[in-house]
Amino acid sequence: MSRKEIRITGFGGQGVVLCGHIIGHAYSIDAGHEATMIQSFGPEARGSACSTSLVLDESEVLYPYLQDLHILLAMSQDGYEQSKDLLNAKGVVVHESDLVVPDLKKGQKGYGIPSTRIAEEIGRVIVQNIVMLGFFAAVTLLVTKELWESAVMDSVPAGTEELNMKAFQAGWDHFEENYGDGTPKKETVETAF
Repeated sequence: MSRKEIRITGFGGQGVVLCGHIIGHAYSIDAGHEATMIQSFGPEARGSACSTSLVLDESEVLYPYLQDLHILLAMSQDGYEQSKDLLNAKGVVVHESDLVVPDLKKGQKGYGIPSTRIAEEIGRVIVQNIVMLGFFAAVTLLVTKELWESAVMDSVPAGTEELNMKAFQAGWDHFEENYGDGTPKKETVETAF
């Protein structure tokens, strides 16, 4: 199946929308496929619920809304709780392990990273979403690492590229060190699609 459905949840200020933008950019602009993105904010903006939904496909996306959620990237417990029932039976949860405790159903997979803590160690908590993105990229292997890096470089504010690339690499490394033998495996999520 070429259609892939992703929801990113968190709270305003965590960079949920930028994370979704970079995923869409990497898959469509850089890899030459198709992507749609729909975002939702709570009325309070910063600090309230926020989500971004993406539909990725190798051909034209004819329906941009979620029908069969494959991957839930959760940066807050509230966001996870609001979206967990949309996740399909073989879905994957990628989560901020210090903030989210997933309740996985049989057949679902979970991959956690303390992205906020890692961002603090890098020196700027604001890049937590890019740490999370690097981890997500290694878990999913939706495109090559080089295309992910290109999308990050094209999407972050000028002057922050080096910091954001360091954050992306930290997330990627966390997956390799904790979930693999040093080589990400595409089969980690392909059953969800």
